[in-house]
Amino acid sequence: MSALLSARGLTRRFGGIAAVDGVDLDLAPGLITALIGPNGAGKTTLFNLITGHLAPDAGTVTLADVAIGRRTPHAIARLGIARSFQDLRLFARMSVRDNVLCATEPASWFWQPGGGTSRESRAARAEHALAATGLTDLSRADAADLAYAERKFLSLARIIATGARIWLLDEPASGLDPASRARFSALLREKLGEGVTICLIEHNLDIVIELADRIVFLDQGRKLAEGDPETILNDPALAAIYFGERA
Repeated sequence: MSALLSARGLTRRFGGIAAVDGVDLDLAPGLITALIGPNGAGKTTLFNLITGHLAPDAGTVTLADVAIGRRTPHAIARLGIARSFQDLRLFARMSVRDNVLCATEPASWFWQPGGGTSRESRAARAEHALAATGLTDLSRADAADLAYAERKFLSLARIIATGARIWLLDEPASGLDPASRARFSALLREKLGEGVTICLIEHNLDIVIELADRIVFLDQGRKLAEGDPETILNDPALAAIYFGERA
């Protein structure tokens, strides 16, 4: 299956440390790819390179065979690549609905050409995202007043509202209770069926086993292995690295 997004030889150094060292990554449409590895493996840095939050020292990123490397984060987002962050980055004193509306910004404001129609479209997309994440009844609440799991779903609602076809999710299920985790898994599978391609960073291996179609294993900035979950998770050498038991 041809990749929707491809990275080749991505490298980023901080001083003498190679946070990402010549990594190749392919995200195939209709699959969930999980990035796993010990802390400091370079997973979030790889997301930052793909989304323009960091410039690579070397390597390329292509989206549907079009080079997108070295573009600004907002330009890459407008190409249909959305991401979440570990710290969520919500607008704490804005309402839940306004947080979601902010994610639809590229659709134009009411004073711009087509702005009135776009405003209605943006509102509809926001309402759909709120319904999909179970936040409709909380739409007027401030983001700061939400429970932790609700904030996690608000982060997903903003991504849904963008209409992005590629989701890069950084520890999206961390800290979720079992019921919320089940809702989260069901939501990702639903969106996968609607044509979204997903890559997630996740330390909870139960979630990885539940959701991932492919696993990419990183360590010390390098890709050590890639394959189906059973193969990767049953590799004793990789398990030793993951749990800090390397020789």
